[in-house]
Amino acid sequence: MRLATQPNSTKRRNRIKHSTSISTIMMLFLFLLLLVHKAIVSNIALVDAFSTTALISRRAFIVNKANISPSSSLSIRKRRFSRQTIVTRTTSLLPGPDLATKQNEDEVDADAVNVVLVTGFESFNRDLYEKAGALLPPECKINLKVFADSDIRSPPDPSNNEFSRALRKADIFIGSLIFDYDDVVAVASLLPHVRGPRLVFECATELMSFNRVGKFNMENTGDGPQGPPPAVKAILSKFSSGKEEDKISGYLKMLKVGPDLLKFIPGEKASDLRTWLESYRFWNQGGMNNVKAMLQIITQRWLLESQNGEKEKLAALESLPVPQLEVTPDIGLLHPLLTTKEGTTRFASNPKSYLEWRLSSECYAEADRKGFTLAPKDAPRIAILLYRKHVITNQRYIIDLIRMFEEQGLMPVPVFINGVEAHTIVRDWLTSDHEINGVEKGTIVRDSTYKANEAVSVDGIVSTIGFPLVGGPAGSMEAGRNVDIASHLLKSMDVPYIVASPLLLQSIPMWKSNGVLGLQSVVLYSLPELDGAIDTVVLGGLVGDKIALVPERVRKLCSRLKGWIGIRRTPPSERKISIMIYGFPPNVGAVGTAASSLRHEALLDVPNSLEHLLRRLHEEGYNIGDFATDPDATGQSLVAALSILCQDSVIAAGVDRMQKAVEDRMQRARDGDATVPETLARPGGGLGGAKVAGKEMNFDDLEKMLGKYMMKKVRRAWPESERGPGVNSKGEMVASGLQLGNVWITVQPLLGVEGDPMRLLFERDLTPHPQYCACYEWMHLPEVKGGHGVQAVLHLGMHGTVEWLPGQPLGNDRQSWSDELLGGIPNVYVYAANNPSESILAKRRGYGTLVSYNVPPYGRAGLYLELANLKDLVNEYRTAETSSSSRKELRDAIFASCEKAGITSDVPLSSFDNSHADASIQSVSDEAFDLWVSSVATYLVELEERLFSSGLHTLGSKPTEKELCSYLNAYFKDKLSEDEIEDVIASVQRHSVSRATHDAWWHSVLSWLHEFPQNFMGEVTPSAGNTNIVDSTKGDSKREAADIVTLLSKNTEELDSVINALNGGYVLPAPGGDLLRDGTSVLPTGRNIHALDPYRMPSALAWARGERAAEEIIKQHQSSNNGAFPETVAVTLWGLDTIKTRGESIAIVLALVGARPVKEGTGRTVNFELIPLNELGRPRIDVLASLSGIFRDSFANVVDLLDDMFERAAASDESPDMNYIKKHALELEADGTERPAARLFSNPPGDYGSMVNEVVDNGDWDKSESLGEIWTGRNSYSYGRKEGGGGTRSGTARPDVLNKLLATTERVVQEIDSVEYGLTDIQEYYANTGALKKAAENRKKSDESGQKKKVALSVIEAFGGGGATGGGTDVQVKDVEDVLRLEYRSKFLNPKWRDAMLQQGSGGAYEVSQRFTAMVGWAATAEVDNFVFDQAAERYALDEEVAKKLQKSNPEAFKNVVRRLLEANGRGMWETDDDTLERLRNLYSDADDLIEQVASSFR
Repeated sequence: MRLATQPNSTKRRNRIKHSTSISTIMMLFLFLLLLVHKAIVSNIALVDAFSTTALISRRAFIVNKANISPSSSLSIRKRRFSRQTIVTRTTSLLPGPDLATKQNEDEVDADAVNVVLVTGFESFNRDLYEKAGALLPPECKINLKVFADSDIRSPPDPSNNEFSRALRKADIFIGSLIFDYDDVVAVASLLPHVRGPRLVFECATELMSFNRVGKFNMENTGDGPQGPPPAVKAILSKFSSGKEEDKISGYLKMLKVGPDLLKFIPGEKASDLRTWLESYRFWNQGGMNNVKAMLQIITQRWLLESQNGEKEKLAALESLPVPQLEVTPDIGLLHPLLTTKEGTTRFASNPKSYLEWRLSSECYAEADRKGFTLAPKDAPRIAILLYRKHVITNQRYIIDLIRMFEEQGLMPVPVFINGVEAHTIVRDWLTSDHEINGVEKGTIVRDSTYKANEAVSVDGIVSTIGFPLVGGPAGSMEAGRNVDIASHLLKSMDVPYIVASPLLLQSIPMWKSNGVLGLQSVVLYSLPELDGAIDTVVLGGLVGDKIALVPERVRKLCSRLKGWIGIRRTPPSERKISIMIYGFPPNVGAVGTAASSLRHEALLDVPNSLEHLLRRLHEEGYNIGDFATDPDATGQSLVAALSILCQDSVIAAGVDRMQKAVEDRMQRARDGDATVPETLARPGGGLGGAKVAGKEMNFDDLEKMLGKYMMKKVRRAWPESERGPGVNSKGEMVASGLQLGNVWITVQPLLGVEGDPMRLLFERDLTPHPQYCACYEWMHLPEVKGGHGVQAVLHLGMHGTVEWLPGQPLGNDRQSWSDELLGGIPNVYVYAANNPSESILAKRRGYGTLVSYNVPPYGRAGLYLELANLKDLVNEYRTAETSSSSRKELRDAIFASCEKAGITSDVPLSSFDNSHADASIQSVSDEAFDLWVSSVATYLVELEERLFSSGLHTLGSKPTEKELCSYLNAYFKDKLSEDEIEDVIASVQRHSVSRATHDAWWHSVLSWLHEFPQNFMGEVTPSAGNTNIVDSTKGDSKREAADIVTLLSKNTEELDSVINALNGGYVLPAPGGDLLRDGTSVLPTGRNIHALDPYRMPSALAWARGERAAEEIIKQHQSSNNGAFPETVAVTLWGLDTIKTRGESIAIVLALVGARPVKEGTGRTVNFELIPLNELGRPRIDVLASLSGIFRDSFANVVDLLDDMFERAAASDESPDMNYIKKHALELEADGTERPAARLFSNPPGDYGSMVNEVVDNGDWDKSESLGEIWTGRNSYSYGRKEGGGGTRSGTARPDVLNKLLATTERVVQEIDSVEYGLTDIQEYYANTGALKKAAENRKKSDESGQKKKVALSVIEAFGGGGATGGGTDVQVKDVEDVLRLEYRSKFLNPKWRDAMLQQGSGGAYEVSQRFTAMVGWAATAEVDNFVFDQAAERYALDEEVAKKLQKSNPEAFKNVVRRLLEANGRGMWETDDDTLERLRNLYSDADDLIEQVASSFR
């Protein structure tokens, strides 16, 4: 019996005669091939990594090996799907069965072979596969059923749907691109029913074990190799460059020659393997004829095995012609005009030959003949990386994309690849002007694989592949593994690297309604961002089974490319840029504070940073007027002038009077007016010649800029009678700022309206108010069209509001306001390195190229005033003689000091003398008092050692020696002494001096060597360490300290990266985080920060810490509730702490419920498995998960997994007494409530925030209970796999379920992820966690006294996880009241922290002011001790010198300080004497009069 694809036996014998050893050699090759195949497939999960989409699943797959053997049957879980249902067609000439219409299956030709083919994520090829099957010869008649991944578990009964019935009767199975957890489970349970060959390509590794042809199979008999053995690696190296990053493409090359080599291997198993490889090779090549050939090969093989001696049929099968492989190059270039005379597609073999053709007269003549628009010859050249499989299957969007690039004036260089070779294209075939210049100067050394005779220079790179640059889909298995290689290549190119693609897993309507979801978001955003990709644009998606472009989105991509390239091609002296600072919230002195923030303090000194930035721009050749040469010019003066332009009275007077308003203030400052910032008294106001520049626009002007479509939305939301802020007395929108040469500095417009400043953020159907739109539109509109014509905008500090505007949660479309208002200009976004969570929105929704800045140095709280005195008293008491007569006096003094400082709340005396519940100093025994004093001493040590961020950071500034000591002291704690730290710093600085001298000499040598005809030098890699320091110091700690000092000294790269971004260049990527938690991985700053892979949470350490935290939370609750377990615990899940802790809060949820993460071989979390109750040993705790909007949008996969876990827990066969999730679900179900297992609640889709902080800020609330109800109203949307029609971001309002959960909530849990900010520093903690606590308390029953039971709030300080200061599983859980007191004492009430803030001018005063607002928020939602208000008043408002500094720096901030103290007293939060209140009222009246006096002078 002979297969049609086997060679003639005579030829085979003749070839063997020529070499007696060839059989042995080929047998060795077969052995190596099998080893390589199993090793790589099992280790990398790659068989066809170059296909259209991913080797990472929307929810990757893992099951116990014992449960997934080819003979097992796995359970299937139900799930909704929205994709098109199955299309079934018989591909012989006879009509076939259609189970969907329940035709009589007896009509099916009994002689036809039943073939099931699953396209997975390639549903757009369904039609091609069906047509290919219809072309088979009659001898290979088949009933072909083609399914997409969405058909596998289609409702209503996935266990008996079309797919499952077909697979149970299948003779042959062919599967591709099956990765979803549930899909894999469902397919695996059915594959044992398949009678014949099973071809599994491009699927999860667990399905690969089901491959079978004859005696060949891939079933693992053990754990399998963890990678190729050395001999196999040697073979692999012959098929690639030998580089680690090239081994995948080398493996693919080897597989291509495998079938040919196996022709010479005798034996049935070799023949079976060859059949599998041959089928794979045809499948890999793709196209109609190759798919037909693959179907013929495998069908023919099955029929030959199953005909049972029917000679005529066997003869007919054996006589079939051998299918010929139609080979398409693995890589090549194409163009709609690049065709043969007959009109068939031609491919260029390399970019250089392509470009020669593209610039030839032949190309232009063909374009004229066909009416095809070509970009000019000098147009920017853009390399476009395309999927080869899409090219060979003639996907129309490829040609459309190239055509539209040409029409938009960009010259495409379209390179198709398998998917794994993207980095080789960049490395070997592409170069840039920057790289060419670097090579000429000797500062860049190209890789030896660079092909000078084939490469071309490009101005930008667009990848439609997604995934990591190195390895593509295969590289996604170990996300970030090859980031250094990718970033090195892209840094050498120094051109924009953009990922833009149509959605291959979502339809266009689904994208329009829900945004980009699940795996698609990881492919297009999460993974490419690890390489530094920017400006991702969704180009289209699926329409039915076809890929379609949205032309307007392609134009958006082209406009952003032209923006980046345009600014690069403009000389610096001619570039026009805008610098935008922030001023939210209004009327509290927030202008220039870097924090128009919903949640975080920015920790950036904006005035000084602005000044540093302007001076650096001058050095780079930018025209900034006279600022750099004016010795009196300061950033403080610029911010002060901008604050004037933001005042309502000044805006009302119009642009023409704004310059006079500023000049009047300057004069008043010179006259000594205390209401005007002193900095304006400098010569020229300290403005460096800056002048007011602005524009007044009416609705007609705005319509010309916005267009009719978007303007219609504005008119509908903002009628003439309600135009919002920023409008002059004539009703015109005012855009204003300060002009310094070609640099326009402005304050970002307020987002909302008076009394509701964040209104837009929470009402998706609204639009920005007219002035907001007008400011951005006029800013980037070209001057020839009446705009200001800036070519780039720089948002200074975190964070602004443009990225939070209404629109798609992810994947901007035409109706997304951030997309509209930013247009095509580059957005360089200076962002805090410690906030990788909110930066995601700036990057993805706001097209932000991020440049991170460092946090300020850390300080230790120390002890001060009464606390320092108390420490002395305690030390004296503990060292005094037992019989000393002074001990009684010391006891009295210590107790009095503790009461004054509020320490008795933290260390109650009564807890040390159980015989006296109201223990007083007189009744406590000496022994009990000694124990109490010991505990007080321990508390004082904890307080003294607490860390906080000291002051604010200035962009691009190197830390001083003192600041370096602060960083290292905080990081190493007691592992290094002060002297050792100082020695390390001195050693590094000495080494840096000698290194600089050496580098200058070495650069000269390199330049000289470069002139040699032959470059004989390898790549020069700068030293990353401090070798000399390591030799001269001892221990790992000193080595690490030296590295930290070196990296912190690179803060100057913050400004370097800003400049390079404004040059249209590439900014190196890095993870966001903070030094104490994440170690040196977050340094140096000045990087395009990104978040982590959402599929790898929780990490192993996060799981261990989360598990421990859950134990402590339960113990804490039991200790105060007579041993009872809490029925429901509310846990806040926020994006930032999830990223920085690697998922600790997720782990806490799992541990409370009694579940654990399950990971597949590559480390990706794929399931949350319920722990059996007998193993858990306690009841399952119900959990109300309160999701921030960023967590909801960024971790959609985790939301789905958690939702699935809660559903299974509610449906489990367990007693409700031991499963509180089930108990509450049954109660809800009995009330007729839908989805009683819903546990994941957040804001409405596309919205962010609770609005509680806005209400507190405005003072627009009555009772504290109302704050809880505001939170409830904003967080009643349930999310998960079963919500909103199947899209994770499409939530469903379920207030009934939320109210039930709140009613049973007995404890709330909040993590704090950083020492840089805590509960008292930012508004969102009380606005979300505090308000959640209040919402739960509102639903408790009142006792006899009318009081409702308090809900406890557990706080976990989770910082210090990655550095030398921590990282173990020791977790402390504290009550919120204890943490508030610790924070207030260590920071807010601490003169050291206060004085550091006062030194920061207006920004520091604003930080102080905001903490007074937060203090009122906490007093409303939890409890704030009276001593905190007492000391806050003493330290800030009633201290004459401090009050004077605050008022001088920021009058509005000082007014807010006094206002909050009076408000606290008025609301019953603070008790104080009448004299204090009278002094505060006088201060407030004076402050208000001064501010009103200033405003009235411009009315």
